[in-house]
Amino acid sequence: MDRFLSNAVNRIDAKGRVSVPAHFRSVVQKRGYSELYALRALDIPALDVGGLDLLDRYEQRIAQEDPFLQTADDMSFFCHGDGMFLKLDQDGRITVSDFMREHTGISSEVVFVGRGNFFQMWEPERLRAYGAEVRARLLKLRQGAGAKPAEEAE
Repeated sequence: MDRFLSNAVNRIDAKGRVSVPAHFRSVVQKRGYSELYALRALDIPALDVGGLDLLDRYEQRIAQEDPFLQTADDMSFFCHGDGMFLKLDQDGRITVSDFMREHTGISSEVVFVGRGNFFQMWEPERLRAYGAEVRARLLKLRQGAGAKPAEEAE
């Protein structure tokens, strides 16, 4: 498996460290990541975490923008100013910093959520609320896709 799939909840220890789930660590190892890049998600209280390929993806998008326009500057501020590198220790733990806690609300537990090419770190209650919102949006789409327009129904 070379994708971040599923989710897991881990407790933060007394030294402020949390273990990255073993199945996520195996993906990190298979992909050859020596360090992780974490970015405060733009529209949700979560961190997006991946390898340098995640940062590269953002930087490639910034390079497409006119460097004299505000958009390029804003995008750089977002991916560089709201990002940080995380080091895994020999036991597969990372330190949960204030940078991470401020944006996510994480306090004693972290939910790791697979997103395919990256994973997210969430505070458990915020993830539950967000998951309910996602399911409601998808259900509405599914129900809307099955409904026929009024003209066709007649």
